[in-house]
Amino acid sequence: MGLALLIVVLVAIFATVNPGFASPFNLFSLTRVMGIDMVIGFSMMVVLVTGGLNLAVGSIGVAAVMVGGWAMQVQGVPVLPAMAMAVAFGAFLGWINGQLTVRIGVHSFIVTLATMSIFFGAMIVLTKAESFNALPGAFVDLGRLRYWGFVSGMLPAALIVGVGLWLFFNRTSLGREILAAGANLEAARLSGIRVERTIVVAHAMSGGLAALAGLMLAARNGAALPSMAGHIGMSWLLPAFLAPVLGGTLLTGGVISVVGTALGAAMVTIITNGLLQLQVGEFWVQMFLGLILLAAVLLDRLRGVMAERRRQVR
Repeated sequence: MGLALLIVVLVAIFATVNPGFASPFNLFSLTRVMGIDMVIGFSMMVVLVTGGLNLAVGSIGVAAVMVGGWAMQVQGVPVLPAMAMAVAFGAFLGWINGQLTVRIGVHSFIVTLATMSIFFGAMIVLTKAESFNALPGAFVDLGRLRYWGFVSGMLPAALIVGVGLWLFFNRTSLGREILAAGANLEAARLSGIRVERTIVVAHAMSGGLAALAGLMLAARNGAALPSMAGHIGMSWLLPAFLAPVLGGTLLTGGVISVVGTALGAAMVTIITNGLLQLQVGEFWVQMFLGLILLAAVLLDRLRGVMAERRRQVR
């Protein structure tokens, strides 16, 4: 509730200081970016809940989109099957991350730090850094879809993904097993949970969600670009961490908040858009978001300590 109230306050401040913030054009742009940022946040969230990390979110997203762009533009595959192919490829790359994590026995930070460069480099070599800018109109129109004149169709799509994730983690046995493994790996293993499977599934889900975010970004741009997520996907990392951490997902694992992650992504998007509307330099915006992330990590640490104390009391 505190995060939701903060978002309302920020919207009121930006709309008062700059009337253009509430214009239909800016609201459409804002909700379009917000939907993409939510899915990026979800992609990191499903790995954080296991106590792991996925630094390759951006690289997987771009690599999967290039596969989808190749399928649509070069092979003539219809839009929906090509999108499904891209999501499946992203999930496959995530599955590779999960398998390497459990088989090598090192933290996913190291694994995904390596695959971040590997996936991006392989994509650049295979595509020769050429973009696919003649995508079908039906795909590009997805980025232009709007409701009520000012709400991008990407925002409802992201909310639908969020509902699906909430149902998965709260209503399915596999989702609850992932939460249990993230909370206490050894206790979960002793209770019969296949913890290695939960880690692999979480990484595969992360890869699929990263691919979906990439498709949304490609629809917005009207092209599949090798650099659309920044160099080796680095520009996705800040919103990927900020959204779930601000929303209440613990970095140590075991605690997840799908609604909080959506709200965290919304706040990041609103702050970025509002400051840029006020002509604040982009580097200052990045610095401000970095400070917010640092504060969120400190709060995450405090939440973890409080949660541990409550478990000890019980």
